Amino acid sequence: MSQKQVQTDQAPQAIGPYSQAIVAGGMVFCSGQIPLTPSGELVAGDVEAQTHQVMKNLGAVLEAAGSSMAKIVQTTCYLADMNDFPVFNKVYAEYVKEPFPARATVQVARLPRDVRVEVACIALL
Repeated sequence: MSQKQVQTDQAPQAIGPYSQAIVAGGMVFCSGQIPLTPSGELVAGDVEAQTHQVMKNLGAVLEAAGSSMAKIVQTTCYLADMNDFPVFNKVYAEYVKEPFPARATVQVARLPRDVRVEVACIALL
């Protein structure tokens, strides 16, 4: 099975040895996105502002891969504080539509750059 690296300047560049996404087997595997702008600036503030940026980043990576938010089948969501879940969930619902993707949401001890949210996804092409 062949793999294709996805790279776009419409989302933040990888800050380590990983790809923004990989296309393989008719699917797109997106690395976790944190609330960095495409120019690499951290979105400060609450989980609402950070979640909007994360979802915009995922959308840009999916588009570059030839997919879209409507084709997401699974997300993994990481929150620094599960008390942020109601606000996160409200913003998340603005970006995904029925049939909703399968999802896991967990609280973690710490995220890169001490952000409040990170989301990774798998989507169909």
